[in-house]
Amino acid sequence: MNTISILGTGWLGLPLAQDFIKAGYEVKASTTSENRITDLASIGAKPFIVNIDTLTDSVKDFLQSDILIVNITSKNIDGFSNLVARIEASNIQKIIFVSSTSVYENSKRIMTESDTEYYKESPLLEIESLFQHCRGTETTIVRFGGLIGYRRHPGNFFKSKRVVQNPDAPVNLIHRDDCVGILREIVEQQIWDEIFNCCADTHPGKREFYTRAANLIDNTPPEFGESNASVGKIISNHKVKQLLNYEFKHPDLMKLVFNGSTV
Repeated sequence: MNTISILGTGWLGLPLAQDFIKAGYEVKASTTSENRITDLASIGAKPFIVNIDTLTDSVKDFLQSDILIVNITSKNIDGFSNLVARIEASNIQKIIFVSSTSVYENSKRIMTESDTEYYKESPLLEIESLFQHCRGTETTIVRFGGLIGYRRHPGNFFKSKRVVQNPDAPVNLIHRDDCVGILREIVEQQIWDEIFNCCADTHPGKREFYTRAANLIDNTPPEFGESNASVGKIISNHKVKQLLNYEFKHPDLMKLVFNGSTV
């Protein structure tokens, strides 16, 4: 399987496309903006305009691939339903759907992929199900925690004077380098019909983590409320490390090396 279509080439999708191209894959990359066509072509990808809100017949060529990676933030269930119908009529055999650990309720426990009773009502779960039931394909769901790295510097997440509640609640974050690494390993190892929760190993409290992040770039840390008891889930990454034998590049959030405005 040497041809990959990546739906969504923003902060995560663009470096992901570059990584697969470097590894020798043929990559088709989508954008919703004509202005980015040249940028995508310049990295060696074959660019396409694809918008799931208004799918056209041009998506047929985009879907002439072995693998589809869906990496967009849309919650348009009707749009995704239409996309799945197009996939079922295409050559796509394998799908990775990039989802989020936000599908779990904020319960004070360690969440694993089997904790389905802790799902909260979410359009993401409906969209995940659409892909899992896409005829003729196998789908792996990848649920990332909060995304950090490069232009997403956690020291900039909160404006000064904003009050952040539950200061001792744990954070569930993952660096972009690890997002790319995990997606690459799923494809390389051909791990399909699975669900993976993906976060760094450590889960410091909000106060500890965001204060350090802000101080390291000379930002004023946010204010932290004291009225609410600590509550919050911890996302386990045990399965992704065990099944993929994946070693995180940034396992300890409190040891991230900051360089200017990048992580």
